[in-house]
Amino acid sequence: MTGSDGRVRCGWAIDTDGSRLYRDYHDDEWGRPLHGRDELYERLCLEAFQSGLSWITILRKRAAFRAAFAGFDPEAVARYTEADVERLLADASIVRNRAKIEASVTNARAVLELSDTDLDTLLWSFAPPPRTSRLATMNNVPATTEESASMAKELKRRGFKFVGPTTAYALMQATGMVDDHVADCWVPTTR
Repeated sequence: MTGSDGRVRCGWAIDTDGSRLYRDYHDDEWGRPLHGRDELYERLCLEAFQSGLSWITILRKRAAFRAAFAGFDPEAVARYTEADVERLLADASIVRNRAKIEASVTNARAVLELSDTDLDTLLWSFAPPPRTSRLATMNNVPATTEESASMAKELKRRGFKFVGPTTAYALMQATGMVDDHVADCWVPTTR
């Protein structure tokens, strides 16, 4: 789909509300390789919060999520108590879902409990080999893959919550482990 700037993008990246949130996220972040414990923990949390919702909802609340979850610092979030969970449930600036909030706290603790690896290495170990060509349309993009199912299974084994195969695949897309930009999208291949 061609944007107002004349660039062809993946069909989902066109903002219909006059903002540039989707476009900027698509152009500058989505599908670009991302590394770092805190950065990947943030994306893991945001993908879990997005489950069942529109991604634009999460993008609009992203700054509030960062404030509510201490900049997605796992050490800080791992210390959250039931009182913190109740505080977050009362915070209208984020998605107020007990299971997702508690999963973010549990996942921070799971990140810190990794002893044989680190979050970056663990997540990227599931990245498939790069495709030789991009998919023709968004209709060709899968919701899950064998790799995302394996990632979800391993994360659950290590105590992570709210990380099913679909959420794992969305994480892989968002962090550049897979390149699901369509063939005619202007964003260059980065992996």
